[in-house]
Amino acid sequence: MHGADPRLVLGLHRSRHHHDILTAALDLGVTALDTAAAYLGFRSHAVLAETAADLLPKFTLSTKVGFFPNAGGAEHSLDPVRLRLAIERAARELGREPDTVLLHNPERSLTSLSPADGHALLGSACTALVDAAREGLCRTWGVSSWDTRPLGMVGVDDLPSPDVLMVRAGFLVGIDLLDTTAVLRNVWQAGETWGMSPFGGGHRKVWEEFDPRPFLRPPHRGLSRTQAAFRTAFHLPGASKMAVGTDDPVHLAELLQALGAEVDTFAVSQYLRALHSHRQS
Repeated sequence: MHGADPRLVLGLHRSRHHHDILTAALDLGVTALDTAAAYLGFRSHAVLAETAADLLPKFTLSTKVGFFPNAGGAEHSLDPVRLRLAIERAARELGREPDTVLLHNPERSLTSLSPADGHALLGSACTALVDAAREGLCRTWGVSSWDTRPLGMVGVDDLPSPDVLMVRAGFLVGIDLLDTTAVLRNVWQAGETWGMSPFGGGHRKVWEEFDPRPFLRPPHRGLSRTQAAFRTAFHLPGASKMAVGTDDPVHLAELLQALGAEVDTFAVSQYLRALHSHRQS
């Protein structure tokens, strides 16, 4: 196994959960997995335990709770009792306690509520995760949000501070969302920021039309556009880890290589200023 690099997290959102990609990840030095109760048709935890029970102890594992199966597919809930049961079920299905449990897209249950009601509901959900961590059902807890704007609207300054705030990252994230995330994590005093979906869900044509390599310092501009987009995503917004889904070991190895590149932070700052100017014009 190569030297482990904790900055790259293998996300399982679109993964087939095969043993071979997990083995390849470990061989490359990727020792972090991110999944969710709802992934793979609500079978992710059980399938991981069935197909990779020998490998799971070698990974740090984060999972998410907040979506629940129903007759029509899935429903979202921040009910603290349901969340607690989901965390307990995750540990049973995985055969181990996850290292981190994240509240999965809480904005889905907040958008239809008043700020006061949303604040109370989010607070009770966060407390459920705090209690789970305190009681040993996970080591740390956090929030994974696809759209942080509803969280900012309900207010979080007096809610429990998450150990992890997981958010969208990269060039395809709009300036409104980047700004909201920056304010949210400061007000909430989140411990770590993790990025996700740095390629915007697989919009490959974007990288054919847009070259992000000028955002890398020489001599790293010889990397591919995809590699440059991935590396720069750690600064849009600032993140200590990045979750990326793939079933291709070659792609995983390319992303690991990109971690050695240095980002031109001045170019990133100019890019953000340009986005702000365009919004105001």
